[in-house]
Amino acid sequence: MLLWVFFLVILTLDSGSHCSPPSLPLRMPRYADAIFTNSYRKVLGQLSARKLLQDIMSRQQGERNQEQGAKVRLGRQVDSVWAGQKQMALESILVALLQKHRNCQG
Repeated sequence: MLLWVFFLVILTLDSGSHCSPPSLPLRMPRYADAIFTNSYRKVLGQLSARKLLQDIMSRQQGERNQEQGAKVRLGRQVDSVWAGQKQMALESILVALLQKHRNCQG
């Protein structure tokens, strides 16, 4: 209510010169609002840019973790295949040694 009274008083005082720019008391709140709005937009832009970067970095980290997990699984598979091949090779060597030993004795 008090703001409307102030506004009406300013209008009645300015009624003599309609072409002049708004008086200083009306300009200051607008200027302060513009400064606040611009600063607020900058802060919001920085926050959204930071959030976007964090999302990108977390996705990349997740992909790296998945790649490392796949490498570990592949390594385990290779190790199990290698162990199986070593066991088969040892068995064939043992069979050959037993046959050689039997041939020498018998």
